[in-house]
This record gives sequence, structure tokens and C-alpha cells, in this order.
Amino acid sequence: MADVDAPVEENTIRLQVAAARQEESGQGIARMPRSAFQKLGITEGDVVEVMGKRSTAAIAMSAYDEDQSLDVVRLDGLQRGNAEAGSGEHVRVKAAESRAATRVVFAPAQREIRLQGPTQALKRNFFRKPLVAGDLVATTGQQPVANMPNQVQRMFNNAPAYALTQIRLTVVSTTPKGIVHIDENTEVELRAEFAEPRDGRAVVNYDDVGGIEETIQQLREMVELPLRYPELFTRLGVDPPKGVLLHGPPGTGKTRLAQAVANESDAEFFTINGPEIMGSGYGESEKALRDVFEQASKAAPAIVFIDEIDSIAPKRDRVPGEAEKRLVAQLLTLMDGLESRSNLVVIAATNRPEAIDEALRRPGRFDREIVIGVPDEGGRREILGIHTRGMPLGDKVDLKELAKTTHGFVGADIAALAREAAIEAVRRIMPRLDLDERTVPPEVLEDLCVTREDFLSALKRVQPSAMREVMVQVPNVGWEDLGGVGEAIASLKEGIELPLKNPAAFERLGIRPAKGFLLYGPPGTGKTLLAKAVAKEAEANFISLKSSDLLSKWYGESEQQIAKLFRRARSVAPCVVFIDEIDSLVPARGSGAGEPQVTGRVVNTILAEMDGLEELQSVVVIGATNRPTLVDPALLRPGRFDELIYVGSPDRKGREHILKIHTSGMPLASDVDLAALSGETERFTGADLEDVVRRAGLVALRRAGGDVQEVTAADFTEALKDSRATVTAKMEAEYKKMRGELKKRAADIQPIGFLHEGMLEPTREKKHSG
Repeated sequence: MADVDAPVEENTIRLQVAAARQEESGQGIARMPRSAFQKLGITEGDVVEVMGKRSTAAIAMSAYDEDQSLDVVRLDGLQRGNAEAGSGEHVRVKAAESRAATRVVFAPAQREIRLQGPTQALKRNFFRKPLVAGDLVATTGQQPVANMPNQVQRMFNNAPAYALTQIRLTVVSTTPKGIVHIDENTEVELRAEFAEPRDGRAVVNYDDVGGIEETIQQLREMVELPLRYPELFTRLGVDPPKGVLLHGPPGTGKTRLAQAVANESDAEFFTINGPEIMGSGYGESEKALRDVFEQASKAAPAIVFIDEIDSIAPKRDRVPGEAEKRLVAQLLTLMDGLESRSNLVVIAATNRPEAIDEALRRPGRFDREIVIGVPDEGGRREILGIHTRGMPLGDKVDLKELAKTTHGFVGADIAALAREAAIEAVRRIMPRLDLDERTVPPEVLEDLCVTREDFLSALKRVQPSAMREVMVQVPNVGWEDLGGVGEAIASLKEGIELPLKNPAAFERLGIRPAKGFLLYGPPGTGKTLLAKAVAKEAEANFISLKSSDLLSKWYGESEQQIAKLFRRARSVAPCVVFIDEIDSLVPARGSGAGEPQVTGRVVNTILAEMDGLEELQSVVVIGATNRPTLVDPALLRPGRFDELIYVGSPDRKGREHILKIHTSGMPLASDVDLAALSGETERFTGADLEDVVRRAGLVALRRAGGDVQEVTAADFTEALKDSRATVTAKMEAEYKKMRGELKKRAADIQPIGFLHEGMLEPTREKKHSG
């Protein structure tokens, strides 16, 4: 056991510990500045001894450029645990000799894992890497590590990963003792059962939590400082923080983060799972709660972690039972009585913060509330790195590309994605396995790797958990599948695709992207198809609404559903919310005596959601209607539906394009001229043209029976006799007139309606047919 405050040896240097980058977790590297290499007289790839409260070994590597002027050594979470030194503390480092081991014994460091099988892959995984008895080590995959010299890289590329995930092992014993490495003659033994690491060190650390760097920093201030250095707060004359409430969607890593904080701050960890504390007898639940706090006080410094706190501390005015109210009161008094227990911090987690009793949510109880939200693209890239650490990945796997396509995924979803991709890889090699033997041949393990195709297949099966209830399959309609709507496509590309894919450009210019688009025009012109194409081309989540899903007979429920829907859209941004036939959901308020009250309240809620206090970031609303004059004018102003896009019947060129799309799978005779056909279909919409093609096919079937070979021009001529244009000349003229009036109407009618609802009647426009 080494101590940092022991007398300084001549050949050691003192460096401050900093966290390693995520991608280097489990590699056993110590990154130090060049000045440290000169003082120690070593080169890259040499073995060094790192001495905190305990000694461990690492491979010396040069620091990143930004660290060269700092006296820091970057260690991953496992090494910090092995040296018993947290981030910010100091360790001593010296050059060390690593001897070849005659025997090394490993065991799983995770209770839930049982290992069996040949030790050859394990031997190659740790080949020539320094090991010390009692250390926690990890199997590594084939992920490249930046700035690594070739001779050291060869050490890491000795073998593919031992398993499809990074497995943590305890080095139970080595012969001889001290720093050793495995060579060709070493005997390696793998025990099947869990072995408790020395000093009871646990496995989870900050390296296992990705995408929430700022949150980790906040928690360290709130939890680590008071537990490690309580005298700082005593000197300042203030009480240390007593509690932290973590809240956010399920699966974002709240519980895992609490475990990592406990392990990194060297504190005892006590868990209270909300429902488990509830007892059947009078006063039983309160006693169980008191017992946990008493045990934690005796074991201080300690962290008490309460998972799903909303189940044991609900709002007292909302629960009928006395037992729940007493339990809340008990928790309040326990947290208020923490003065005498200064080395105790309570961390609670919930995904329903609004359901917790207000008395808990004040300084002195939960001093700070930290939101752990859905990770952004960079965060998803980090989490993917964590879950694929031990994976033998194929050459074409690009984690950046995967991070881009997993909008709305939380940590738990990404873990599921990695698992599904691994199962795909296993499915591929199943034919090569002999199920009777119950062991996997070494050559099969060698070939096992997870490819880009495995991840793409897994993506089809894993949905973001926040979208489970409203998930719509991302449409497979692209811009090329649409014809005759060139202007609408251009407007949508500019207004939706650009801001969702490149928000930085809008920030640079100091402008906001459009929040909403109203597609209006005659029926059958492709408004719904346009919305589907937007969702696909913008690579965004897609939520489709029907008014029947939102309107309820219960008072206030419709408004709640809309608020919930927009809240969900924000959490899985970038997101496209599509409301078809929007005129039925948001009709003009005050437009008639028979108007149900609920629609007025729904309109108000949607107005507030689209332009309220909560900004819609990367959420775009698209409405579609063929009766825009019935939509409430307040929605048609900038800030709500910024862009009103007319989708009319296609021109001749557009009609030819649509006919090409619909006849792409049809065997056409040489006499069929689509250009000429497009000239005969004046004012036909996309739906009308699809009907013409379908009818021509039916005519051909009727003519030649089941063995029809091709569709002729005569079949199309016959089909045209039974087809007609949906859009009439009168309808087209009305829509043309409407285009100029819609914006004006939004400006004119709104103030009048605001002053006196009855005054709307004289200025209201006639309802247009179509």
C-alpha cells in the first residue's frame, strides 16, 4: 500500500489525476506530459507504477497536446479505482519493471456474470499488459486509440475481444507477486464465479456514464466535495448540501450516475427502492426508512440513494392513505435532521418530479434539482462508445453515423441497440455452432464481428423509449417519389430540412427557423405524402396525429393530451409533428352557436404550445387541410404557422412525372406516350392520375385475362373515359383567391374577435367548397 504523503523517492514524480477520454476506458493507459517522461527516463509503451492510496500499474503514453503544459496524469475509471485516487487528487508515478508471470488467476467482477470456456482469447487480450493482484481490469475490443505508437498498438491488437461486451475481471492472484505481464508460457486460469474486488471496490464509474459531462461536474460539486472535504464547509460557516434530486425521462442513466458518484467519491452506498420500503404493518415503512438512515450515518461518509422517490413521497393532498402521508413526513424529518450527520448525502431519482411532495423540493432537503435529459448527438456518440467498448466492430461501422440516426434515443435505448446488433452477429454464425458440444470453436470466435448491417437491422427493431406510444414508422417516401409539387418541396427543404440539419447557420444569422407549415390545397394533391417525405429527408422523428386521438369527452383531457404530445416531441427532438385534416381539430373560435366548447380549449392549448413560454427547439409542426378558411386565424400568423404553402394540381410536366412514378412497375406497350397522356389530364391531381393508371391496368386485365403481358395506349384511353379531374376550374379560382386572403385574414380578424366574439360574424368569409 503506497501513500501519496509518504517520503518522496528520488525517481518518482507527483501528478494530479484527471479523467481519461471515454474511448480509452479499460485500456490501462496513463497519459502524461513529455516532461514526466524525461524526469522518469522512460519512453512511450513502458510500464509505470501509479501510487495513490494503493499501487497499480499502467502503460505510459504521451499526453494530448492540450495537456502537455499541465502536471496531470489521465487515468480511466478502473485505474482510478485501482490506485484509490479520485479525479483532482494527486498520485506518485515511477518507472517500473514488469516480470513475466508463470500463473495468473482471473474471476468475473460482476455478480450477474458466469464465465466458462477456453482461456486462449483471454490470454491474448491481456498479452504483455501490466497486471497487479487485486486490480480490476477489462477486456478490450478493436477500437482504435488516438496518438498511439505502432509498437504499443500491436500490443492492443493481439486478439479480438473476449466477448461481445466489455467484461470486467478481478485479478485474483499472480505468481510471482508485484507487477507482472502474461507471455507465451503463462498459465491463465479463469474462475466461473464472481470474486469481490479488494477493498470492495465496485465496477461502475464515471467512464460508464456518457453524454452528461456537465451533470457529472455539478454532482461532483454537490456530493464529492462535502463527503471528501467537510472541513471546507465548516471553514466557510455554511451547511454542506444535503440532497440532490435527479429527474428526467426513463433510461437516461439516473441510477447509474448515482452509483458512479458513490464509487468515485469513496463513500458507502445505500439504496432504497421506493416500493420495497412499504410495509404492511403500522409504522413498518417508517421504521425501515429510519433503519437505512441510521446504518448510513454509522458508515459515513455515505450516500443514500432513493430510486423512484415519487412512489414513497407523493403529494400528501393527492393520496388517500394515512400510511403514505406518515412516510412522507418521516422522510422530511430524517432529511431535516441531517445536521448531526454532515457526511451523509441523499440522492433521489424520479421521472415524475411533479408528483413529489412540495415540502421535499426546497433548499435544506433537496438543495439542487438536476435534469438528466435525452442526450444530443455528441452524447449519443459517447454512449455508443461505452456500449461497444468490448465489441469486435467491422471496418464499416461508423459510430458518428449511428449517433446521427438515433434521435431521441436515451442510454437504455442505445444499450438495447448494441445488444440487438450483437444478436444479429450471433445469428449469422449460428449455422457454424454445434449445439450438442456447448462450446464455441476458437475459429468461430475469431470470425465473430459486428458489422454496419447488423446495426442497421437492429435500428429497425429498437425504437426510442420516449416514442413507444406515439411512434410512427419513419416513412419510406422521399422527394423523388413526389411529382408536380416542386415549389412546395423547395419551401419545405428550406424551412425544415435546413434548420434541423444545420441549426448553427440560423444562430449565426440571429434568426429563428419557421415553427409551423400549413399545407393547403384541393384533395389528392399530395399534402400527406409531402409531410412523410419531410420526415424521411430531414432524418427526424415523426409523430402523426389524428384529431380523434386527441379529442375526449372528459373535461380537460384533450388539452392534457396535446400538452403531453408536445412535451414528448421536445424530448425526442428533432421531431416533425404532422396533423392531418387540421381544420377539424382547430376550427375558428366563435364561428357558430353549435361549436363544442372542447374545440375552443384545444385551439387555445395548441396556440400556447406553438408560441408559448416554452420554446419549440428543433420541433416542426406541419398541418394539412383542404379547407384553410375554417382554421382558426390565430394559427395562421408568424410564430405559429409561419409558412402557408399552397399545394395545387400539378402542371403538365408535373403530371408526366407523377405518371412515370405510378407506371414504374407496370409493363407498358411501346405505343404508350406519357407526355401525351399528361396533356389530356388537365387539372388532374396526383390521386386522380394514380386512379387513371390503376383503371388502365384493370382494362388490360379485362381485355387479355390473367396472362396479360403489357398495358397499351388504348387501355389508357379507355381508362380516361371513366376518370375525371377532382379539381374544377371554379375550385381552382377559389383557391387562387384564398391564397391572397389567408394572411390578411389572420391580421384583420384576430383583434376584432378579441374585442367581441359576435363581431366576427359580419367579417367572416364564406366557407369554400372543396
